[in-house]
Amino acid sequence: MWIELAMPTYLSNVSDRESQTAWVSKLTKSYYQDDQQAKLMHLQAEVDSLLQQLENLKHQRLAETNQKEE
Repeated sequence: MWIELAMPTYLSNVSDRESQTAWVSKLTKSYYQDDQQAKLMHLQAEVDSLLQQLENLKHQRLAETNQKEE
């Protein structure tokens, strides 16, 4: 049996992503072997890290834009 998970590719903030990660983690435990779960968790951690970096850059650019306007 194959279950397709429909997931958005972009979330507005890191806390939404963390909630989605927890949800995916629960679902995948019964569908993937241990080695596949480990790879998936590693990829999820990498995505979380990249999203955090992106959010930090966004805040940094907003701060720089606000300073230029003052």
